[in-house]
Amino acid sequence: MAEVEKVWVTYYKDPAARNTLEIILCYPGFHALLLHRIAHAFYEKGFFLAGRMISVRNRFLTGVDIHQRAKIGEAVFIDHGMGIVIGETTEIVNHVTLYQCVTLGGTGKDTGKRHPTIGNNVIISAGAKVLGPIRVGDNAKIGAGAAVILKEVPPNCTVVGVPGKIVRCEEPAPVVASLISR
Repeated sequence: MAEVEKVWVTYYKDPAARNTLEIILCYPGFHALLLHRIAHAFYEKGFFLAGRMISVRNRFLTGVDIHQRAKIGEAVFIDHGMGIVIGETTEIVNHVTLYQCVTLGGTGKDTGKRHPTIGNNVIISAGAKVLGPIRVGDNAKIGAGAAVILKEVPPNCTVVGVPGKIVRCEEPAPVVASLISR
């Protein structure tokens, strides 16, 4: 995705963003994603140490810890990024919003795929912990402080509380459902 589009995503999703220059100079979530994409590119080309060094520098500069192997899609927005942890085998699809102190981590019990997969249009609020090789379905919402999510979250559902429990599930609109079934 072009850097201009990344700035646009931040501008669109954050009502406090006043202009492009402010985002480029002052938004650590924007910087964290930009540096992650560079680290991930090095990792994908086999330059593991270089990718790791950029990832560590990213954490130092932004307070956002993203493993260089994590896969992050387009139009992802990190707001107030301090304390976010994104583990090695995490996959984040597109149009996801993460708030401060979110952990997308492992449980320590799994091998191989150890971290969550986050679907399209998901919102994960402040302090939520999503752990293990689970899937958070498209259009799901995870409430602030929802700790700890260890089970799959179906699409279009909202999870809140400690421990996290599904409190609402919405059916997709009929037109969208018909498109999904094709």
